[in-house]
Amino acid sequence: MSAGPRRRTVPTDLAALAAGVSEATIRKWASRGKLTRHGRPGRAEYDLDEVCDLVNGRA
Repeated sequence: MSAGPRRRTVPTDLAALAAGVSEATIRKWASRGKLTRHGRPGRAEYDLDEVCDLVNGRA
């Protein structure tokens, strides 16, 4: 049984760096439902492919 492709998650600071935006923007996108927040309380992480798709207009 295949679980599919593995999600590559990164913390907020690296998601912001990859997107070329501030950490506040990443948090805003997540609160508006544009990005899915993963991780546990106090440790937000974001799917790197989802961040790149959003920035490149594919989301």
